[in-house]
Amino acid sequence: MQKQSLHQPYEIEYVTMEESSAVGHKNTFFELVYVLSGSGKQCINNSKFKYFENHMFLITPNDCHQFEIEKPTTFFFLRFNDIYIQSSGLQASNIEKIEFMLQNAGKQPGCILRNQTDKLLVRPMVEALVREYMNQDLYNTELTQQMINTLIVVVTRNIAKFLPDNITEYSEEKILDILHYIQQNIYEPEKIRAKTISGVFGISESYLGRYFKKHTSETMQQYINHYRLKLIEHRLRHSNLRINEIAFSMGFTDESHLNKFFRKNRGMSPVAFRKEMREVVV
Repeated sequence: MQKQSLHQPYEIEYVTMEESSAVGHKNTFFELVYVLSGSGKQCINNSKFKYFENHMFLITPNDCHQFEIEKPTTFFFLRFNDIYIQSSGLQASNIEKIEFMLQNAGKQPGCILRNQTDKLLVRPMVEALVREYMNQDLYNTELTQQMINTLIVVVTRNIAKFLPDNITEYSEEKILDILHYIQQNIYEPEKIRAKTISGVFGISESYLGRYFKKHTSETMQQYINHYRLKLIEHRLRHSNLRINEIAFSMGFTDESHLNKFFRKNRGMSPVAFRKEMREVVV
């Protein structure tokens, strides 16, 4: 497994790829990837999803990642590290929040942009960054940094929508560790049972329940169900996986079990949800 490092605060790359990379790799830095054209599959931490034009991905440090190219794809890569965030000129009061959101981004593969307004905002910004990168005109560095900062803030806003409302950069380290553990093991139900989690973190089941709800305003099971539901919805929207394949990947015993879970939480079957979403013109 290759591990790539960044030897400067940020780096921009604009490239068209016709062939898939031979092996996946891990980064020691953050990487924003925007698809200007083309299609294929994004592979991240052993999950695969279709990508298309105008999708943006956030690759966090130590994610295993690669693209499988189906149609020649033009990518925009923005790579940056903690040093850049600290020295970027962002308001000091916002740096802590941005670092927190980026470091605690869920491991959900797929497009990071959830707001339609943000989708419309990001492409012109990426195209402007590409022009600056290609032309190297007067005040190039200053303009580039301002646009990078705006892009990072937009991404941070989208990440924020996937954490419990009460979780902030001031939350206790233990609750963040518990949330990370749940996200990392969401595909293995036996690992996210209360008894197992209490053993991993060395606290009683009864205290774990009270502690979790105190810091997130929801029970642990509610959080797990909500997080699983978001992952299932993403697969239904953006992948061609069959329902039984989604059920297997998410740790359900069978397709019927997934159907029951989805109907209870969304009021419709997975098939109906997929059809409804694909009829919507984005």
